[in-house]
Amino acid sequence: MTVSGRFALIVLDGMGIGEAPDAYDYGDRGSNTLGNVADAVGGLDLPNLESLGLGCCRRIQGLQCTTPSAAYGVAIPKSKGKDSTTGHWELCGLVLDEPFPTYPGGFPGEIIDAFAQQTRRRVHANCASSGTAIIEEYGPQQQSDGGWIVYTSADSVFQVAAHEDVISRDELYRACEVARNDVLVGEHAVARVIARPFRGVPGAYERTRHRRDFSLVPPGPTLLDGLADAGIPRVGVGKVDDLFAGRSIASTHAATNAEAFALIAEALDSMEPGLLFANVIEFDQSWGHRNDVAGFHQGLEELDQVVNPLIDRLEDGDIMIFTADHGNDPTTPSTDHSREMVPLLVVGPGIRPQALGDRAFADVGATVAEFFGIERQQGASMLEAIRK
Repeated sequence: MTVSGRFALIVLDGMGIGEAPDAYDYGDRGSNTLGNVADAVGGLDLPNLESLGLGCCRRIQGLQCTTPSAAYGVAIPKSKGKDSTTGHWELCGLVLDEPFPTYPGGFPGEIIDAFAQQTRRRVHANCASSGTAIIEEYGPQQQSDGGWIVYTSADSVFQVAAHEDVISRDELYRACEVARNDVLVGEHAVARVIARPFRGVPGAYERTRHRRDFSLVPPGPTLLDGLADAGIPRVGVGKVDDLFAGRSIASTHAATNAEAFALIAEALDSMEPGLLFANVIEFDQSWGHRNDVAGFHQGLEELDQVVNPLIDRLEDGDIMIFTADHGNDPTTPSTDHSREMVPLLVVGPGIRPQALGDRAFADVGATVAEFFGIERQQGASMLEAIRK
């Protein structure tokens, strides 16, 4: 297929913009990642995002809504669940009717026993916890006896932590593959198994940049599969390949937002027509999960400085969407994801600034599909409405 133009889909992981209509069902009433961060710091000063129309998507203290240069709105999740896998799949047209299993009280004994037996190492913790807290608590014991630190969260994840000087990363990754392929199957098929290597000494442990996610294979076709079948190039930045179990996309990982922005810029400078699909991780991983309001605020200011240089790389016919996969409100007592709407900002030389209203996550994938002339999975395309 002959393709003209490039489509950049930038997912700002965890950047919610207000509780979803069903937030109560998830215990997330009042969550509003951007709005609450803005209120906590006395208002945001983000002139470039403001000029795009971020303050038009929803009320955000400090941001005005005057003559936005982007098409703007919000997307509302429909899938059951509020994790990154669910959000990214839904953005790509795969809507889940049933949520992934979660284990707020820890995993059943048979799961832990099977994992320990097949990896030939004991297991510590087995509870829901903050990753940094659990490593501080069990790190000395893990260093002493070489066991695994296994923990989860309110999300559907099986996380395995190990000190890099005690267990090699290769062995940690193999253990996570065992958990993914042989242990966490059937009714216990969690969305992601996550390898969490760390280093340091008691009282000063730190997680390294060598995290890896082992996701379920999508149970149905996604936008990425349709693009692959049509021979349309797909360039990944961040953990997008992990979230789709490596199906129909490869990706260069980025441990920080700055690295992700640099890779996005590099891709836009060099790639041919096709899809650029990027996950920008730190709003979720570094700040949302750690209730770090100051860090989140600084990250927003850094984002504000890079959006225009990225947009300036767009050529005639190109489109870029900034959106998110779920919320992660650092101002609430929870350190987990929040069930929220997410912002939609659509830019490009041929985009007509306008209000998009309340859309569905899957509308994003449908728009990309129409842009490239392939069949959509679910959702309603916005392409005709946003083009000049």
